[in-house]
Amino acid sequence: MYAWLPVLLCPVVYANDGGKWHATAVPRPDVLQNLGKDAKKLCGDSRRILFCFLSDPYQPLERTERLTRQALEIVAKHRLNGQVLTKGGADLIQEDMGLMKEAHTQLGLTLCFADDSMRKDWEPGASPVADRLTVLKAAHKAGIFTWVSLEPVIDPDQALAVIRMAHPYVNFWKVGKLNHMREYEQTVNWGKFLNDAEALLTKFGANYYIKNDLRSSAIK
Repeated sequence: MYAWLPVLLCPVVYANDGGKWHATAVPRPDVLQNLGKDAKKLCGDSRRILFCFLSDPYQPLERTERLTRQALEIVAKHRLNGQVLTKGGADLIQEDMGLMKEAHTQLGLTLCFADDSMRKDWEPGASPVADRLTVLKAAHKAGIFTWVSLEPVIDPDQALAVIRMAHPYVNFWKVGKLNHMREYEQTVNWGKFLNDAEALLTKFGANYYIKNDLRSSAIK
């Protein structure tokens, strides 16, 4: 269960840009002040504050603004619990690991490819696969709870390779399929992928959650 506090970094949405909402980002006005007020009211609440689905807390803008770091400081100050989901900023994440521990933060990385050339095609602005694996290893070694969002699964073989590569450093997996690309989705045998993924995760003794979209597609 999550306490939904203000999103740290909000993409600018242009009405006439063809849907390229991710083209740029700016800090939300007064975001840290508002977060501080909400955190004070929630002081000691056991629910997790998610950083975040609407933007990436370790996107390039974090290098100059450091809003995520300051937000984690607020979370720690008010004895709250955080949860991060990101695709980037490996060096910044490692700088913040001590603070993440103080803020009882679970660190999640989206990781869908083992082959970085495929990652570049589908996630051109995200961190390389090697960087994300390095972060998982470092966080796991530091005693931070790590989780991987294996979603959207685009290439089943790549997704299974990710499980094989990363499982020693991951405490929890969330697995979900590609959506909104019907023609591509129909080329994948989702039932076979689900069986293969669950067999592999079970083999490694992993804790995991299969999203409903994948389960429902697998039984069609």
